[in-house]
Amino acid sequence: MGKPAVSPLRASVRNALAAHGVVAEDGADPSSLRERLNDLYLEEVRRLKEKRKAGEIAKEDYAAHVEALRERFPLLSLPLPLWVE
Repeated sequence: MGKPAVSPLRASVRNALAAHGVVAEDGADPSSLRERLNDLYLEEVRRLKEKRKAGEIAKEDYAAHVEALRERFPLLSLPLPLWVE
């Protein structure tokens, strides 16, 4: 018995992942890809926090920066079943 077949990712999902430097190879597990994307998102959140602590981002502007970051990662809000065809 081999590895269970994984449904192919939607082209839009592949493109969104590629925009963040995540390469979705054939047969890649969508949940693993989502974890990698989430890790990238968390790294960006940490960078924002560091910039805020360093005074590079004003406290009153921080929420707008967080929202802009969320908008760069819309794929994270898409349920995994919709990642595949």
